[in-house]
Amino acid sequence: MFFVYAISSIRRKYIYAGLTSNLEDRIHRHNSGYEKTTKPYAPFSIIYSKTFLTRPEAREHEKFLKSTPGKRFLYSLP
Repeated sequence: MFFVYAISSIRRKYIYAGLTSNLEDRIHRHNSGYEKTTKPYAPFSIIYSKTFLTRPEAREHEKFLKSTPGKRFLYSLP
């Protein structure tokens, strides 16, 4: 099982979308500063997640979330 997720920085206007097979651990790594890309924006709250059975399906959805229409969708979430 694979998860596509989006997290939002609590302190700054920044949203990150990613893909993982262990959502809980991945969010912990982002919030603990282990990930170079997101370290300056920690801490985070999860704003979106969706489960997929295969990695190719999940990757396709992750690519959408990282596109301009996908970012618009994420920024429109409450």
